[in-house]
Amino acid sequence: MMGHRWSENNEKLTVFVHSTTGGEIASKLNGHFLIGDQEFRFRAIAFGRIGGHNISLDLSKKTIQRIRKLGLDPDEIHLSVQRKIIEGDVVLPKALKLQE
Repeated sequence: MMGHRWSENNEKLTVFVHSTTGGEIASKLNGHFLIGDQEFRFRAIAFGRIGGHNISLDLSKKTIQRIRKLGLDPDEIHLSVQRKIIEGDVVLPKALKLQE
């Protein structure tokens, strides 16, 4: 079953990064994103730092199933979360700062 077409105009997606570890080439990220009032955890590797060029995003099978239960396409959510991380459109703890 395919979920309905994702549109950030229809659903609010907010990405929160809790922690980062790593160096100049790659960083490991832990965080969560919200769709409406639903929270979903993720892990990712950002190549070229946060706001960088590429993100390898890991969503658990349970998270993918929960997204499907909302009637959304997990692949489109995955791409939207990646895009927000790449663009630096994330909420960070005060101790973390986006690297230039």
